[in-house]
Amino acid sequence: MTRVEVEVTHEKNPRQHDTAAKVEMTLRSRGPAVRAEATSTDQHSALDSAIDKLESRLRRAVDRRRIHHGEKTPRSVAQATAVVPPDDAILDAPGDDVPVSKAGPIEVEGDCPLVVREKTHEATPMTLDQAMYEMELVGHDFYLFLEKDSMRPSVVYLRKGYDYGVIHLDVTE
Repeated sequence: MTRVEVEVTHEKNPRQHDTAAKVEMTLRSRGPAVRAEATSTDQHSALDSAIDKLESRLRRAVDRRRIHHGEKTPRSVAQATAVVPPDDAILDAPGDDVPVSKAGPIEVEGDCPLVVREKTHEATPMTLDQAMYEMELVGHDFYLFLEKDSMRPSVVYLRKGYDYGVIHLDVTE
């Protein structure tokens, strides 16, 4: 950011008391200018609302910058799965002399591009707040942890709306 412009105005008309305070914020940087505005009954709540909108727009701008264009465009799932195998590669029945290979702990029938990678990490029980903090430190969109209160494996993840979700596993035998 090179410059932040904040403009606060107050409407004196008593009939417009719902939108009496107006806050406009503009961030200027090397890229596009990011702008947000909000109105409310008082200046503090209008400022909070404008900051929330600005934060959301900044995240979207960063996400847009991550998408590559040109030769280095990542292949989408639809493009990767759109390749149709030739007719001779399609097997009639699964028992017709199909070679069985072992990839890690999984037995694979046929010649498929299965890549298996196993990792083992030590886990100390932690609270949800600690797990969210660790996720931000690592820089990933998810974090697997052992919940301190219930000792259940859980995953905290970043959702598309820029809020968080939690998945808990109930271990049953």
